[in-house]
Amino acid sequence: MLCLRAVVYLFILVNLGGAAGNFEELSARATAARQANDVPGAIELYRQALQLNSKWDEGWWFLGSLLYDSDQYPDGRDALNHFVDLQPKAAPAWGLLGLCEFETGEYPQSLSHIQRSLSLSAPSDPQMDVVLRYHEALLLTREGDFDKALQKYSRFARDGAQNKSILLGIGLAVLRTPLLPKDIRAEKEDLFLTAGKAASYRMAGNVTEGDQAFRDLLTRFPTAANVHYAYGLTLLATDPDQGIEEFEAELQNNPGNTAADSMLAWVLLRRSEYQTALPYAEKAAQADPNSAIAQFVFGRSLVETGAVDRGIQHLETGAKLDPKFLESHLSLATTYARIGRNQDARRERQISMDLTKETTSVAQR
Repeated sequence: MLCLRAVVYLFILVNLGGAAGNFEELSARATAARQANDVPGAIELYRQALQLNSKWDEGWWFLGSLLYDSDQYPDGRDALNHFVDLQPKAAPAWGLLGLCEFETGEYPQSLSHIQRSLSLSAPSDPQMDVVLRYHEALLLTREGDFDKALQKYSRFARDGAQNKSILLGIGLAVLRTPLLPKDIRAEKEDLFLTAGKAASYRMAGNVTEGDQAFRDLLTRFPTAANVHYAYGLTLLATDPDQGIEEFEAELQNNPGNTAADSMLAWVLLRRSEYQTALPYAEKAAQADPNSAIAQFVFGRSLVETGAVDRGIQHLETGAKLDPKFLESHLSLATTYARIGRNQDARRERQISMDLTKETTSVAQR
């Protein structure tokens, strides 16, 4: 007669063998159902197989993909989280996870995971790459990082994109409005669509069409927030005097517009009008102490008007807030050299050269 321990051991062996057999069968059936485009059947079979083998990474990937394609975003998110735990360098999975999180309203996680996907490898699926970069721009806008969002949108503008959702997204970014297109009220849609068209023309290099579109925007929405500011930005390279007028018009309409204060100060600094720039820069830095640009223009204004030590503090703050903001490092290098802090000046010059090379490399891709 078998002892109790032997019976238990035999029971375990039999059940493990059965489970393994069931897993092989279920995984094969799941694959067949997926290949036959039986999505509901495949989802159920993948779920059953994964209950028997939770380390089956391929199963989590296909389950997550099928759930995403079926608009079952919370379950798709959960499945893809399992997959990236097993395969943390799988760029497509991080992207799909971020898209699921976008649909479930988990926006900070979505942006982080989409950017992780984009950083892991060169895109193997051009269509997926476009979708991820579009959502990255949407989420950067929602977070208030409008300048970076516009950098992302520039590729769509250069490609001549006239998709309404993309134009609305560009309009939100150029008018510095931290919303998603779906959150725009109906009565505001025309404002953002018109702004998006104007900005997309300019980003694509169509200066004549862009200028006309901006004039149309100003005529139809003369007091809307950031309309004059956005037009002023486009004029800086070709007509800085009119650009200044647009920034001043923006501040008349919206006195609390920190971005307009910062850019007006910047233009005045470039014209060596340091004393005139100072009050605009100070106002911007006080209103938005976490703005790298505001800290830069205030620091530079202070240095050039004689308050060097205080100015350095603000320039250093700006460099910490955005380590890749070239202007802060250039100004620090010049100011350090002026007061004999030569080692610090050399460090900032090296950082500036590295940033310039990095920017050139990105632009050439």
